[in-house]
Amino acid sequence: MKQRIAFHTLGCKLNFAETSTLARQLKDEGYQLVDFREVADVYVINTCYVTGTAEKKCRLAIHQAHRRNPAARIAVLGCFAALDPAGIANMDGVDMVLGSNDKFRLPQRLKEGESPDSAGERTDEEGAFIPAWSSHGRTRAFIKIQDGCDYSCSYCSIPLARGRSRSATIAEVKDTVQQAVAAGVKEVILTGVNIGDFGRRRGESFRQLLKELEAIPELPRLRLSSVEPDLLHDDIIALVAGSEKLMPHFHIPLQSGSDRILKLMKRRYGTGLFRDLVLKIHEKLPFAFIAADVIAGFPGETDAEFGEGLELLRNLPLSYIHAFPYSPRPGTASLRLPDHIPGNMIKERNRELNLLSAQKKESFYRLNAGRTDQVLFESARKGEKMQGFTQNYLVVRTAFREDFVNRIIPVELKHLGSKPMAFHIL
Repeated sequence: MKQRIAFHTLGCKLNFAETSTLARQLKDEGYQLVDFREVADVYVINTCYVTGTAEKKCRLAIHQAHRRNPAARIAVLGCFAALDPAGIANMDGVDMVLGSNDKFRLPQRLKEGESPDSAGERTDEEGAFIPAWSSHGRTRAFIKIQDGCDYSCSYCSIPLARGRSRSATIAEVKDTVQQAVAAGVKEVILTGVNIGDFGRRRGESFRQLLKELEAIPELPRLRLSSVEPDLLHDDIIALVAGSEKLMPHFHIPLQSGSDRILKLMKRRYGTGLFRDLVLKIHEKLPFAFIAADVIAGFPGETDAEFGEGLELLRNLPLSYIHAFPYSPRPGTASLRLPDHIPGNMIKERNRELNLLSAQKKESFYRLNAGRTDQVLFESARKGEKMQGFTQNYLVVRTAFREDFVNRIIPVELKHLGSKPMAFHIL
């Protein structure tokens, strides 16, 4: 009888790509994949540690798995596992702890049947890159092209968990993309910790990678995930603007609209660069989706500096703001900064950012009303509905139609004051 194995993933799309790769490997080795909410023989939890909330969700998932089947083996992987291996190993039911790239030793460790391991060592030496990809409803695939980070942002624990920046070669990425395309995928999303740093140690570049992937005839759509402002160069923007395959969608981390706070964060740019980037993209691609990450309540942020940031965001043609509250992380430099903001004030600033984001999103939907675009419809059902994404990342929904699954269909967009976007099929 096949052993049942269940996976649960928290955090970024990179984690989802890695979990999906492990799930395929273990399915090929004879395991039966079941939902995490079901009784399983093995539970695998791929963790996140970027915020205190993420850490709580990880602990909760471990408790849920142990309650569901006290006899099951529980494997805890990823960033939380890398940064607190001993603490996790002491939790009830935890059988193994594998951090960073060691998560890919999971199939071997399950075969060996070893006892709990609290080592949680990281294989983050230069060149240790493990390819991974995940598909979303067999329609869109997240392709891991890079891992780790050489930046030292004062609030971030990711370099501690994932190690130094490293990436695949262009040839390796092309091979992974072609695997996804052969499985029926129509859109590839490039993901990593800092994808703009792709290829630096190997004498290759992010732009070279994009050019090579753009030339794959069977791949209709290619999308970028988050790119750091100092690495989003003019030639990348120009490449997207002149491409039929690269989607007009940019996610640019800002983190603060105050130059003083950016310095405290040890970011590698100022607000002027961010402003210029957004305006440049909007000029070349007036209907591009442009998102920004912003941290609310970083230590020392004054009311005036928060207001300065709001004003910057309000006056830029952004489509969405991903706002999240500052969360102190063990081992980060920001813990030693003075003037930490009270929790209630952080919550209020985050609320204001989310309100502004909702206004920006509504304006972007209005801007797109009346346009024609191409929608890639997904196979996953949302009740009786199905959804798809335009080239510029607007969500549309319609009654489920089997003949729409994994097809790119031209539509005329309508804005009726509700989300997702209404549309007419052309």
